[in-house]
Amino acid sequence: MRNGASRDLREAVAQHLPPDLPNRLGVAVSGGGDSVALLHLLHEIAQNHRLQLCAVTVDHGLRAESEAEAAFVAALCADLDIPHEVLRWDGWTGQGNLQNAAREARYNLIAAWAKSQQLSHVALGHTQDDQAETVLMRLARGAGVDGLAAMGPSRTRDGVTWLRPLLQVSRASLREMLQDREIRWCEDPSNDDLSFDRIKLRQALTVLEPLGISAAALSQVADNMARTRIALNAHAVSAARRITTEQAGALKVDWSGFDALPAETARRIMIRALQWISGAGYAPRGRSVRKLMDGLRAGHNGTLEGCHVIRSKGSIWICRELDPVRHLSCDIAEVWDNRWQLTSKADEIDQPDAGLRIAALGERGLRDSPQWRALGYPREVLLVTPAVWKDDQLVAAPLAGTATRWHATLVKGEKAFFDALLSH
Repeated sequence: MRNGASRDLREAVAQHLPPDLPNRLGVAVSGGGDSVALLHLLHEIAQNHRLQLCAVTVDHGLRAESEAEAAFVAALCADLDIPHEVLRWDGWTGQGNLQNAAREARYNLIAAWAKSQQLSHVALGHTQDDQAETVLMRLARGAGVDGLAAMGPSRTRDGVTWLRPLLQVSRASLREMLQDREIRWCEDPSNDDLSFDRIKLRQALTVLEPLGISAAALSQVADNMARTRIALNAHAVSAARRITTEQAGALKVDWSGFDALPAETARRIMIRALQWISGAGYAPRGRSVRKLMDGLRAGHNGTLEGCHVIRSKGSIWICRELDPVRHLSCDIAEVWDNRWQLTSKADEIDQPDAGLRIAALGERGLRDSPQWRALGYPREVLLVTPAVWKDDQLVAAPLAGTATRWHATLVKGEKAFFDALLSH
């Protein structure tokens, strides 16, 4: 590979690093060609930009070679004077989809490692070819715009920003660079295992490429869909601001306005509403959302993702279901249900021996809050609001009109819902 081509790869990676990147960056290195090439390119960039790299390898323990591959990466990082750590996973039960389980474990382990190292960003070695394979896999599932947008250059998950600076770079060009520099890498035999759908699609690409369906073309499809998603999300935010308000931790949506929206806009608002209330990391399945929406149009209430969706007096109310929080309790100073913080005008909250705790208001608490009907909220909304308890006695129900010296605040309020509509 010519020096110019190698420089182009470096610049391609540098251009896909955020301008506000901190001076420390994590990089996930499996030992395969893509991640090894990324490590070397980032190392060169780091030397010129005062960037400190920290590398991590996840040993899934699923192949006899995995320990040696992790040791190979450790030696490579030592040669480059890059701190490196190996994380081991032993959670495979033999049930379900192995690749999905391994991917989830990898993200969880690396996220925990990044937080322990105070790293806000971690770079991954996904390439243009990986993007193309993802698009094909999602085409096979009948995916829509969001699915075909595939992988983005960055994504925040588990409190970590994951960067993919190689998405516009082909796997072949990275291999060429490594060969030109006589840099070794490990070949994963599972990359030839046709029992995995991704590997079948990888081989299918070689047949499709003469027809113009190349990795570059499919990557362009993903870019086009990503831009389309941005436009759709922007429209959904605009619509949601007109018809949606947060009340008592629930979302109240004007039904006539919602029902008049294009189906895709209404779907996006509903999905993000369910995620915002339940805290779910992933969107519910499309079929489940369609069934819920059809039921609402027929005048029926529904449940999905641990949420109630209720039609009442010209509105839709979307709130938590009681069962997921029925037995959830925490100290008075802690955040309850990852959503609610309680404060008091009195001094009870500063007394560690007061024996106060936060739990759901529930049926019993609602009975002890007789003025709740005057507030205008459906009972399902109030049942899951936070209340202050001492033993089995209700002390305060801030959102049900009992003991007004207590105040309940959402950790992530209405703005976070609208922000979520813009995310992917």
